Amino acid sequence: MAQAKSLTPNEIDQILRYIDSKKFGYRDRVMFLMTVWSGMRIKEVASLRICDVIGTDHKVLAEVRLSAEQTKGRHSRTVFLPEKLRVEIAQYIDGKCLKFPELALFYSATGRPFNPNTLCQHFYWLYKNSGVSGASSHSGRKTFLTTLANKGISIHILASLAGHRSISVTNRYLTANDDLKRNAVELV
Repeated sequence: MAQAKSLTPNEIDQILRYIDSKKFGYRDRVMFLMTVWSGMRIKEVASLRICDVIGTDHKVLAEVRLSAEQTKGRHSRTVFLPEKLRVEIAQYIDGKCLKFPELALFYSATGRPFNPNTLCQHFYWLYKNSGVSGASSHSGRKTFLTTLANKGISIHILASLAGHRSISVTNRYLTANDDLKRNAVELV
């Protein structure tokens, strides 16, 4: 099986423009940005409940604690949400009923919570219909890790952020491109 594609900034903008034109655009925008800006897996996004991202003060949490059941490999982990993602989540949640915090955060058009398989297919069609070829449900996560690596973040930190137990797994996510190589040789 081929590895997921790392998305370029132009492709991210292209996907967001397409998403913003759709009926459930803001929901899809937040789900997509969760993969690109926090490195969450599709399974993790699909499993989120309102209480996972909202504190008792009704504010979006800076750290989301995922249970073993919500993660791959059944190891609980903490996902750190950047401020720009917290703003997007807060706008998405604004006006939603917070009386039932145990409810799913994301629902499909049928009114049922997404499951990982359905959300994986949903992302396939988002990418395909936005005109980005070669992308998969794992592309946001790969983009997250590659972007941080390109900014000089240590592979040990990347592995921790990704929830990987081995840096060799994390290393497979990182993508070099010609711009990075050009910039690297200028450091000599």
